[in-house]
Amino acid sequence: MDDRSNTIAGWILGAGIVALGATIISGEMFRAERPEKMGYPIEGVTGVETGGGAEAEKPAAFYLASADPNKGSEVFKKCTACHNADKGGANGTGPNLYGVVDQPIGKHAAGFAYSPALSAKGGNWTWDNLFAWLKSPRDFAPGTKMTFAGLSSPQDRANVIAFLNSKSDAPKPMPAAPPAGADKASPAANAAEAKAPPQGDKAKDQPILTENKATPGKNVKDQAAASVDGRAAQTKK
Repeated sequence: MDDRSNTIAGWILGAGIVALGATIISGEMFRAERPEKMGYPIEGVTGVETGGGAEAEKPAAFYLASADPNKGSEVFKKCTACHNADKGGANGTGPNLYGVVDQPIGKHAAGFAYSPALSAKGGNWTWDNLFAWLKSPRDFAPGTKMTFAGLSSPQDRANVIAFLNSKSDAPKPMPAAPPAGADKASPAANAAEAKAPPQGDKAKDQPILTENKATPGKNVKDQAAASVDGRAAQTKK
């Protein structure tokens, strides 16, 4: 019985040694060092600081000075489900946009029933107003029936405006680039920016988790790691 017990004990001890060795080897093979920079940037999310931080958006004229109407026509394809920009074209879900630049806001297309939020806005479709509208219709005219969220790229917005400007009997000269140092955004853009909810910015008073708080009792180092006008139903005459 003693020899049998010793044999069993020997096998158990041997199996334990093998298991311990396998654990040590696998731990070394799959060890992951703590990255120098915690977290991962998410593409398309604004307000997240990466590196030196995102560049602040410049006034519309900076982008309009180099706007390309041909590129704008490609971006405008997102709007063709509701709009067209052809001379004499019919209104659709949204109004016809031929000759819209510098025309009264919410009153351009004859026979179209604009939302009260847009028709009561006042003013004309200036470069700055178009730029702010295309960024966020809901921020520009709260209560508008327009459901399009807007174009996040300022250059895309400028290109669309250049395209719409070309759709006119008398296209207007595009703005020249502002002089160096004129980096303050337009009043319309500032107003839209102020109303926009923060996306991805961390609250100033939000507590920051340290390694000990995030993983109490553990060493983190050793762990594995378009459109341009209000949207409403067309009024038939």
